[in-house]
Amino acid sequence: MTDASVFSPRPSTPGLLFLCVANSARSQIAEGLARARFGDRVMVQSAGSRPETLNPHAAAVLGEIGIDSSGQRSKHVDTIEPASVTTVVTLCEEEVCPVFLSAAVRLAWPMRDPAGGAGSEAEQRERFRTTRREIARRLDGLVV
Repeated sequence: MTDASVFSPRPSTPGLLFLCVANSARSQIAEGLARARFGDRVMVQSAGSRPETLNPHAAAVLGEIGIDSSGQRSKHVDTIEPASVTTVVTLCEEEVCPVFLSAAVRLAWPMRDPAGGAGSEAEQRERFRTTRREIARRLDGLVV
């Protein structure tokens, strides 16, 4: 008699990667929202081709809805293990998004970078809130 578990593949955790250029605003907001939404059921990551520090407005708009982003940091796309990713979501609109080579499903959610542009602190923060709402809306329909 054989052990059936030897022949049954182990279920793996789906991996979700959000990409943009700086990995400081859109992809960080998406990472925070997705971590809060999916918990341990999905391995959520974000990265960029030219990572910068986490934008304080991104952290603030996540904090407004009770999401702690203090453990998040900007990462280069080359630091992500391709085997850990089953779905890649690019968030670039006007810039060229980083390339991620893997067999992952690819989704494009183009949206304007909320960090771009001038304006008062209140206007800048509102652009980040708009981005947060749009990403949350798109996450509602995402199946990973």
